[in-house]
Amino acid sequence: MIAKSFPNITTRRARGSFTLVELLVSVFVLTIIILMVAQLMTSATAITRTGHKHMDTDTQARVALDRMALDFAQMLKRTDIDYFVKGPDSYNQHGHGNGHGWGRHPPAGQLGSDQIALFGEVPGYDPSSGPRGPISLVGYRVNQDTTSGNPSYLRLQRLGKGLIWNSTPPPGNDSSNPRPMVFLPLLISDRWPTAVSGTDADSDYETIGPGVFRFEYYYLLKNGKVTDIPWNTDSPPDHTSLAGIGLGDVESIAVAIAVIDPAGRALIDAASPNSLLDLASDMADFRTSPGRGVGGAHRIGDMEDSWKTVIETVISIGQTSSGTPVPPEAAKAIRIYNRYFDLKSL
Repeated sequence: MIAKSFPNITTRRARGSFTLVELLVSVFVLTIIILMVAQLMTSATAITRTGHKHMDTDTQARVALDRMALDFAQMLKRTDIDYFVKGPDSYNQHGHGNGHGWGRHPPAGQLGSDQIALFGEVPGYDPSSGPRGPISLVGYRVNQDTTSGNPSYLRLQRLGKGLIWNSTPPPGNDSSNPRPMVFLPLLISDRWPTAVSGTDADSDYETIGPGVFRFEYYYLLKNGKVTDIPWNTDSPPDHTSLAGIGLGDVESIAVAIAVIDPAGRALIDAASPNSLLDLASDMADFRTSPGRGVGGAHRIGDMEDSWKTVIETVISIGQTSSGTPVPPEAAKAIRIYNRYFDLKSL
């Protein structure tokens, strides 16, 4: 019997090839890597977009606050001239003590964005006639004119009205009539009514903060108190007005503004034409902001902190307290700024 040998056959995969399992694992790992990179790029894009929005609001705030710094540094500090500044509602003497811009429909007890007007040694728009003097009437307001198509509505404006050299003031209260600086008992409101109005037009107003929709200020007195009354009510000296002291009791003026970038404002306006005003109205006045139990902030930053809380709430629920819609992504672009201006008064 002849034995027949058979070759030993072994199964061997081709060198350099992959199994199906290995291919599936590789595809799965590659998919995970692609998703991670895509997520990283998306996050980077969102961060960059937010950064650009903040750069825009930072620039607007810097321009507005730097201009205020110059105006406050050059303001006239005298006891025989008028200041249109905020103060007790009942105060009705020189200085008015009521520089609040009333807005359209702030909540009960709220007065809306503030206004201020004063004399300063800064440039202003030249008067239409008469010799140009070194003094200008300077004012700040958030425009409240709701007329359709008003390009300045809810934007920070600065008044720079160049005054003529002292002469006999012309009769009437026409703001377009060139006038010299006046002394008490003549008031700013008597001679330049547009300087104390939140709605009246004046060619000497210019928009310096197109994204600034809320403007509020308060005082740091020389006795250390933070208040919305521009004189020391302690006894002594027990002052009751600016009469005879001007702004002599005020150490510095603190200004707070809320700013939004153009794209965010366009989104909010598209959601509802009343949304931005309602949002501004939700931001408490200094007097009614939290801090002393029942209204009235007493620490620097209390009011600004309450504004930030309002913005965070709107981002969370997507609407104002009045129910008007605010896109959360637009609200995220709103930033709050403040600065303190030392008056260096005697």
